[in-house]
Amino acid sequence: MDVMMMAETLRIGGHGGDEIRAYLARPLGPGPYPGVVVIHHMPGWDEATKEITRRFAAHGHLAICPNLHDREAQGAGPDDAAAAVRARGGVPDERFLGDAAGAVRHLRSMPSSNGRVGVIGYCSGGRQAFLAACCLPIDAAVDCYGAFVASSPPPELPLKMEPVLALAKDMGCPLLGLFGAEDSHPAPEETAQIEAELARLGKTYEFHTYPGAGHGFFATDRPMYRPEAATDGWRRVLSFFGRHLAGDGGA
Repeated sequence: MDVMMMAETLRIGGHGGDEIRAYLARPLGPGPYPGVVVIHHMPGWDEATKEITRRFAAHGHLAICPNLHDREAQGAGPDDAAAAVRARGGVPDERFLGDAAGAVRHLRSMPSSNGRVGVIGYCSGGRQAFLAACCLPIDAAVDCYGAFVASSPPPELPLKMEPVLALAKDMGCPLLGLFGAEDSHPAPEETAQIEAELARLGKTYEFHTYPGAGHGFFATDRPMYRPEAATDGWRRVLSFFGRHLAGDGGA
């Protein structure tokens, strides 16, 4: 797709009235375009996640990636900020929801927005995408191998996350889940548990599990990258957003 676009770092309003940095990529045409909030993985607001954000813009989306670790960054790089967040048990759910809501508001306020916004998250961001689907007024959500949706972190991990599957009754948008058969967090047994609960509740969802792939198979800069799974995953993500984010959302 040949789309003229631009990308920039800006500040948006987040949880509790805080200002946080966010990376915005957008097509230069008048639109209207759908919006996507990209939720970065536990390693942080890094170059690989910004590349994902630009890729959505190249496919005709207004895409924004809020820096969920900005308060811990204090001028540090993503690795140090992520380490500080891990030491504190992870990003608190309430704070994440406030920051994500600010990103959604920013996209819907843009003149070229069609009013519809989806979220996509990877790793810890996958769990947060599930949480956003249950708690925020969004139009679609994609969970890429989000751990601890249905289970608590094991004792050896310094994370204070609680399972969020009980919130599935409040899910107000379609959900796409993409997982690896060789992942341990979430293991296939956990994704099956999540799928069973969504089916019981009558929610709209699609789950796909890739053989030969583990955690982080979208991460092009890491050894766990699996090109075949990632290529098919991107196809499914763009098709899913194309179906659920097209049109005028009334913004």
